[in-house]
Amino acid sequence: MEIFIAVLVLLVLIGLSNILNRFVPFIPIPLIQIVLGVAIALLPAGVHLPLNPELFFVLFIAPLLYNDGKRTPRNELWNLRAPILLLALGLVFVTVVVAGYAIHWLIPSIPLPAAFALAAILSPTDAVAVGAMAGRVHLPKGIHRLLEGEALMNDASGLVAFKFAIAATVTGVFSLANATFSFILIAIGGLLAGALLSFLLIRLGVWIRRLGMEDVTIHMLLQILTPFIIYLVSEEIGVSGILAVVAGGIIHAIERDRAESVQLKMQVVSASTWSVILFILNGLVFVILGVQVPDVLSTIFENVSFNNLQVLGYVGLISVLLLILRFLWIYLFWQGNELLRTKSSIGRPRFKDITIISLSGVRGAVTLAGAFSIPYVLQDGSPFPERDLIIFLAAGVILFSLIAASVFLPVLAKDDGKSTEETPQKSERKAHDIMLNAAIRAVKSEMNDENKAAALAVVSDLSKYIRQAAGQLTADKRKDIQKQETAINLIATRAERKEVEVMLDENAIASDAAFKCDSWLDRKEMMLANRTNTQFMTSISEIGRVLGHLFTNRSQKPNQPFMLENAELFRQVKLRTSEAAIKAIRAHMNDGNRVVALSVIAKYERVIAKLRTWNQGKTEDPFNQEKLELQMVAIQEQRNTVQQLYENGEITRDVAAKLRRFINDVEATALKNT
Repeated sequence: MEIFIAVLVLLVLIGLSNILNRFVPFIPIPLIQIVLGVAIALLPAGVHLPLNPELFFVLFIAPLLYNDGKRTPRNELWNLRAPILLLALGLVFVTVVVAGYAIHWLIPSIPLPAAFALAAILSPTDAVAVGAMAGRVHLPKGIHRLLEGEALMNDASGLVAFKFAIAATVTGVFSLANATFSFILIAIGGLLAGALLSFLLIRLGVWIRRLGMEDVTIHMLLQILTPFIIYLVSEEIGVSGILAVVAGGIIHAIERDRAESVQLKMQVVSASTWSVILFILNGLVFVILGVQVPDVLSTIFENVSFNNLQVLGYVGLISVLLLILRFLWIYLFWQGNELLRTKSSIGRPRFKDITIISLSGVRGAVTLAGAFSIPYVLQDGSPFPERDLIIFLAAGVILFSLIAASVFLPVLAKDDGKSTEETPQKSERKAHDIMLNAAIRAVKSEMNDENKAAALAVVSDLSKYIRQAAGQLTADKRKDIQKQETAINLIATRAERKEVEVMLDENAIASDAAFKCDSWLDRKEMMLANRTNTQFMTSISEIGRVLGHLFTNRSQKPNQPFMLENAELFRQVKLRTSEAAIKAIRAHMNDGNRVVALSVIAKYERVIAKLRTWNQGKTEDPFNQEKLELQMVAIQEQRNTVQQLYENGEITRDVAAKLRRFINDVEATALKNT
């Protein structure tokens, strides 16, 4: 029960961290979550969860890296393979050797193999934290992908190097040749095992589908279990489980791209399910890390054999050393590219870019989980040398890297390029377009056969807002739009007339009914063809109606209109003619008239929706209800987009406030019109 309560508390903290981030977007969520974890652990009845490294890796790291493998573009990773491998392998090796000797020299009480182990576990960067940092400072896409690719690969190389260093410390035996061979075997074996297991699990899903079991729930369960199965099986056979889940994610992405059109519903459910899972796991990783910090710190601070200031100095020196090593490695790599005249897919970064890449290499939960996996005793039964100090140094470097990145990255990225020439008005208009286009995508993702008419109406309204915001609806532009609308309506009307003729040839309607339909379409076409005379024609019709009343017997009861007497027939006619009109409009739609054409289609779709539900005992118009629901989807997506733009620093607080007021006005209008 205590563990259950603790998990509930941690989930509440995850939600609270996202709320706090709305008010202080300049502080990354991982850092807020760590602080909340520290706070809840310091309370008298606070949460205290022992960190089990094996459970941590399989429960958190496996699904997170599997998802990263799925979503990271494969072609971009391949184009960046050289710098990624140099960072994920070369930099890890340099860090282990150089930092290992430096740590042993700085703290002689830590034996050289144990110092290598600490350097190895400090070498991996955290994929989650890297994504949070890189997204906030608007790194160029190539550099962002480089950091993501490095974080995917260096977990495996750092952990393998860590295991060898720990084994050397425990047993006192180390062979460089054996370690190199084992590393290659573990890495390649992990990639192959992950790809093979992922392929087999995908084939299992196909086999289940061929049995006629199309239940999305079963296939979603198989997909959720996939990273855990891949990781556990790979570790059991002695290869890298981390590289295995990355390879498994890539194979899954390849299969998803190939079968996306066939399994559209599965893709929608999968995206929604994984978004919830990743939100929870990402948050738990850093909250749990924060919960561990007080115990780790108190172990050293309360130990009289350690000088607290001296130990904090060790943390600072090691952190700075890691930054310098990373900076020099990146700088020398691009200098080598220049000397060899090798073209890099991300170009040659400036000094500022190299500094940003260096600071973006933040450490995270993998480092702390690895440190906690250090055994308590050596092979001879003696205590592992300075185990508590090593864990403290690992936690200290994690906090140092996160805080340094949070403080310095926004400063370095400020006024860096693209937004300096934008005026506030341009920035607001651009954000307005981004917000509305995001809403359009959200509405289209919710569109189905039942709510298609309402969805098209909402998309049409959003497109109109975009044109208004861009200042496109000038007087001349309105005339052009009116001409386009008239032309499209004429196309639709003529398509309706042809459909009436087809129905007459098929004996689906009688000649008198066809005559009535043609008469109505004649009047509509005449009004469309000469809109300037519309008012005149309306006046003539009114005069004719009055004169007709003068020369008829008023006491005679008027006959029931022909169309009302045959309402069901004309409902069927209008359904077919409306569908024919939509088909004709789509055939004539192009980039120049797309917006207007979709607006006219939306009107026909609304007519179809009303006719299909007519006389079915429904007291409410389903179109209005569906439209309101989709408007709420669009409004929420607009709010999310504004917050994201504000958090990323793309808009100011004032622009965000203006956009939110606009959204509130739209929401109030939508609710008022229901």
